[in-house]
Amino acid sequence: MNRDGFRQALNRWFQAHARDLPWRRQPSPYHVWVSEVMLQQTQAATVIPYYLRFIDRFPTVAYLAAAPIDYVLKAWEGLGYYRRAHNLHHAAKIVCAEHNGQLPRGEAELLALPGIGRYTAGAIRSIAFGIPAPILDGNIKRVLTRIFDIETSIDESETIRALWQLAEDLLDTENPGLFNEALMELGAIICLPQNPTCANCPVREHCLARKNGSQYERPVRSVRKRTPHFDVVAGVIQHPDGRILIAQRPTDGMLGGLWEFPGGKVKNGESQVAALQRELSEELGIETEVGAHVISLDHAYTHFRITLHAYFARIRSGTPQSLGVADWRWVTADELDRFAFARTDRRIIEVLLAPTASEDIHR
Repeated sequence: MNRDGFRQALNRWFQAHARDLPWRRQPSPYHVWVSEVMLQQTQAATVIPYYLRFIDRFPTVAYLAAAPIDYVLKAWEGLGYYRRAHNLHHAAKIVCAEHNGQLPRGEAELLALPGIGRYTAGAIRSIAFGIPAPILDGNIKRVLTRIFDIETSIDESETIRALWQLAEDLLDTENPGLFNEALMELGAIICLPQNPTCANCPVREHCLARKNGSQYERPVRSVRKRTPHFDVVAGVIQHPDGRILIAQRPTDGMLGGLWEFPGGKVKNGESQVAALQRELSEELGIETEVGAHVISLDHAYTHFRITLHAYFARIRSGTPQSLGVADWRWVTADELDRFAFARTDRRIIEVLLAPTASEDIHR
């Protein structure tokens, strides 16, 4: 491959066709950091409104570090993968405490921050600081496996090591940030997963997969195991005065720190009603009477799928306690929007607040 020709063609194309993304207008270390964390496993079109609101609310590392985690989670609500928000907040505190509020330039210092791996460190160093550092995200993996027609699975560690080496070998050391963004952009809008538009590719003459007719077979993936499915129950627990009981998930677990309608997984051989009563007893120390069905909805996470079944419920005995939850509150329907909920719980809220919702919730 003529690597200089590859770099020049890619850079020219990017300068002419790059999308106008808000984090590219102010590529400061903080803006690059926030955007790259948000873009992990999330498309740019989805990220844009979240990024704009987040930067407006937390314009600097210091603002982010000083904010309560509940505020950060509320700003992140709906974007998913909430561990990213926790790590971003924790890292901001470290940056303020140990780096005078400025993201460090060194790779080792960046990698020591929560939530920053080799890719994010490389993006910050190359884009924000102009330091020659390779990056390898999902888009670039796809581009490189096609450019070099790599036959081995990208799920194998040896292939990943080889791709990192190729990313480093190809890197434009004079314009590392521009080149890295161009590679990502190529994967995002031209070298697409299912239907790459090879005719519009600025580096098509350098692509071995296109030459060999194997572009639709790259990248190679290992056979994936069947995604497990779980039934989950949640209780919309009503107080006699009309308020609703919500609980906060433990901060160190999945969806940590978010609020929810309490409940949990249905065990094998257990009815949904029995499962909900058991979970509410274990998490909150209350005995409940389960009433009408509210909604059932499907949702997919990275490694598993759930069907969530929500029911109205009332307390028969006991007072809520924080046994398996971080906190709990009685709130009115109008107060629900003050709290950060996962997407599934937001769907329950939409049903509860709909004009046709059960009159129980509006008493």
